[in-house]
Amino acid sequence: MDDRALVWLFDVDGTLLLTEGAARLAIAAALAERFGVEDDLAHIPMAGRTDPLIVADALRHHGIAADGEGERLALWQAILANMRRMMSPPRGGLLPGAADVVARVESEPGWVPALLTGNVREMARIKLGAFGLWDRFVFGAFGDEAPDRNALAGVAVARAAERCGVPPARCIVVGDTEHDIACARAAGAKVVAVATGGRSRGLLAAHAPDLLLDSLLESEALFDWANALEP
Repeated sequence: MDDRALVWLFDVDGTLLLTEGAARLAIAAALAERFGVEDDLAHIPMAGRTDPLIVADALRHHGIAADGEGERLALWQAILANMRRMMSPPRGGLLPGAADVVARVESEPGWVPALLTGNVREMARIKLGAFGLWDRFVFGAFGDEAPDRNALAGVAVARAAERCGVPPARCIVVGDTEHDIACARAAGAKVVAVATGGRSRGLLAAHAPDLLLDSLLESEALFDWANALEP
């Protein structure tokens, strides 16, 4: 392994981009289409959680079982169809500095840009693809691959070891919530928190990330810190 090797595990929503609530609207629309449920889902927490947990909460709230594989598949097809519609043309945009940070990671020898997101794979593809970033990541760990965020981080670091020969301590989770910090700790990875989602700098600081930034525009501080990490 290259002593400088690092795998960067980027969260999507609130870290790289914002979609102005498109996913919430897509799920709500699918519930209306499939089950006649009228609910804006404002009461369902979404930040830092996996898509399947969010959908399960919404179904549970309305007493909908959706136990059959065919029923679940049809619901997700409806969610993703609505998401494609809502992102054409794209809603929201990339967060300041996001594209430049990904490009810098791509350009550094031994550094690997990857994803660690609660989005199911196709949801992540729709969001990132709308802003030209989907093809920039070598691999990802997605919300449909593990029951919760901590387990998902374990999938991500195992994939980093398998594909890149990089141990957990040379993986950097970049995210905007306390859940990103917690999952990085659970997986033995480093963590950078950015206060660009719905969490304040003070709240993120209370969870003691390895580095706390106001935004990805602070790229020099980010890369100085990364380059100073011990092999």
